[in-house]
Amino acid sequence: MSNSSAGRETWSTRIGFILAAVGSAVGLGNIWRFPFQVGQEGGAAFIVMYLAFVVLIGFPAMMVEFVVGRQTGLNAVGGIREFAGGAWKYLGGLFVFIGFVILSYYSVVGGWVLRYILGSATGGYIAQGPGEYFVQISSGLDALAAHAVFMLLVVIIVALGVKQGIELGVKIMVPAIIAIFALLAVYAFTLPGAGEAYSYYLSPDLDYLLANWQSIVPAAAGQGFFTLSLGMGVMITYASYLSEDENLGIDGGTIVIFNTGISILTGLIVFPILFSAGVDPETSGAGAIFLSVAEALGNLQFGRIIGVLFFTTVAIAALSSAISLIEVVVSYAIDEFGIARERATILIGSAIFLLGAPVTIDTVMVDLYDIFAAQILLVLGGILLVTLVSWLHPEEAIDELSKGIKSFSGIDQVWLWTVRIPVLVVLIVSLYLGIDTFVDFLTGDAFTDFLASL
Repeated sequence: MSNSSAGRETWSTRIGFILAAVGSAVGLGNIWRFPFQVGQEGGAAFIVMYLAFVVLIGFPAMMVEFVVGRQTGLNAVGGIREFAGGAWKYLGGLFVFIGFVILSYYSVVGGWVLRYILGSATGGYIAQGPGEYFVQISSGLDALAAHAVFMLLVVIIVALGVKQGIELGVKIMVPAIIAIFALLAVYAFTLPGAGEAYSYYLSPDLDYLLANWQSIVPAAAGQGFFTLSLGMGVMITYASYLSEDENLGIDGGTIVIFNTGISILTGLIVFPILFSAGVDPETSGAGAIFLSVAEALGNLQFGRIIGVLFFTTVAIAALSSAISLIEVVVSYAIDEFGIARERATILIGSAIFLLGAPVTIDTVMVDLYDIFAAQILLVLGGILLVTLVSWLHPEEAIDELSKGIKSFSGIDQVWLWTVRIPVLVVLIVSLYLGIDTFVDFLTGDAFTDFLASL
């Protein structure tokens, strides 16, 4: 297999790649999706399953994407075609489609975040009431306009290129996320409900885990893949800009540690705020984190200031992930059709905006898109790619993974068999459970009531 990527842009530094990958992984999945998943799935019981999934399944699966990306030096579609040929090229097309779907509703939620920065500064959601404020900004023309603004910001950054746009942006955004969240975590520690919150968040109820594993497993699988940006071609695309002397294992481990750490840090901020304000953390639904945090901030001293800091950080994280999602599609357009980056980014950004427009009709559409994308499409993409790399092209995978690794002889074989059996089995089970969850949603009261209202 030859590397046909001559003339492509590359990362200027290794830290640029790591920050870009961390920026992709650290986003709304960690800050918007993670807390309400924890609340829905039993608090610390979910944390146990999520951490196990990230370490034992997510990290080895990330190496699979790295192998394909770096060896071929191409986008997700071109990379998989070059790596395997034949009908497997359509797997790359699936990744592009997944990125399209996720960013379409991700951008709508990103628009909500922008409105909450303004609402924190003005006290809008405190004066109006969290419930009424969320209803106003989460659907209709308000949501559509905010969705457009968020996508415009994403398009501007990605149109500037890998070095001047993506890499420069994440070098500013990722350290800012960590610094602000560290300060907020210290503040949350001083709140009167912090002790109860930490108990809920960090002390798992194993009986609950065993009794509810059928819902927790697909939720943890989807969350792990979502927050690590797996199953959507992002890590294939980002690794395609890497040189052959990089140690993929160390880079991947660094990304996983940073990403997981920020997820856990988010909970250390959100749950003390909720418990201190007497807000139920098990409130379900895509808008839960907005409603709950807004209600809590209205009852806290310095609530407006904390709100501005919190939602600004969420917005930064959302942008850092969104630029990685659109880059999957943009790199495909550039590599396969020779379209200039600026034109490709504008066209693709416009198409994603249109796909996300129906999400602004009602928040139930966010749940629909999210369950379908995170618990079915991402896991399906992971299953197919793991099968391709570990069972059909193991020698090429081992050779590529070994580049840049100077020690740990035999670690490549451990990785290969980990991916071949336990990772694949867990993903297949997760997909089955995810489909079951999606069917339950389609037949549930929330979605059927929505359809009846149309």
